[in-house]
Amino acid sequence: MSKNISKTNALRLAERAGLEFEAFEYDVADGRIDALAIAEKLGRLPEEVFKTLVTEAPGHEYFVFIVPAAGELDLKKAARAAGCKSIELIPLKELLPLTGYVHGGCSPLGMKKLFPTFIDETAQLFDRIWFSGGKIGLNIAASPEALAEVIPAQFADIAK
Repeated sequence: MSKNISKTNALRLAERAGLEFEAFEYDVADGRIDALAIAEKLGRLPEEVFKTLVTEAPGHEYFVFIVPAAGELDLKKAARAAGCKSIELIPLKELLPLTGYVHGGCSPLGMKKLFPTFIDETAQLFDRIWFSGGKIGLNIAASPEALAEVIPAQFADIAK
């Protein structure tokens, strides 16, 4: 990891957990911070770069889903994986107070609370996947299996 990358909760947790990872910064001056743009900026396939989505089920149960940049979260599959009747993405205004992260910088590592987490099963096709490092302009590359151990998370068919 570059010495001039400022530490985020995600990076601190990754280090504390002994996760083998690399951190990558990318330019955000153009305003393009969606997962597909990040894949392009990192020179990675969109299938290797993952976005972190936070959802809510009836009864205020929260779940985290990690899906490929090129895909979308299938809400029916996500609800089935989480064992719920239904599930919806949380409103953006709730993301920061709930997780400690802003839209475009939400990492599955280091959230304020540990929520049940699911990683799309396609992550297992890669030695490493790229995901947010806890702030806009920062991504982490790590083994999906190692990430799943640290969070902890389950692999599931959740993307469409």
